[in-house]
Amino acid sequence: MAFVSFLGRVLFASVFILSAWQEFNEFGIDGGPAGKSLTPKFDIFTKHVSVQTGLQVPEVEIKYLVAAAIGVKALGSLLFILGSSLGAYLLLLHQAIATPLLYDFYNYDVDKKEFAQLFIKFTQSLALLGALLFFIGMKNSMPRRIKKKAPKTKTV
Repeated sequence: MAFVSFLGRVLFASVFILSAWQEFNEFGIDGGPAGKSLTPKFDIFTKHVSVQTGLQVPEVEIKYLVAAAIGVKALGSLLFILGSSLGAYLLLLHQAIATPLLYDFYNYDVDKKEFAQLFIKFTQSLALLGALLFFIGMKNSMPRRIKKKAPKTKTV
């Protein structure tokens, strides 16, 4: 059963590992294609935050956001494969931040082709988020194993 659990974690984390590897290979000096697609979406996000809360979002270079995402996905995936809850929390953090930014279907009309594509990707990301929550819940609900000490022999 331990091997099946390990294999499941490897297969699940492979989504994040392959994504991080692809973004790393395409990174370039400006963040690569990930940075180019994230720039307009991040601008819309900062405008929404400014209008709704009145707070000014500090200016951040997109390439640093992409690099941080690569690092969080890579580290989180490796820790997740090893069965660490910290890895699951890192991937959970990434999904919670990246999903509404990247798959902003709510900025499109229902009739548009982009709406359907982004909505499907959004729901797939929610499924990954749910799987991470399930892993964390199962990890926290398992009782910890306590090693029993061998009884000492009495010598008289």
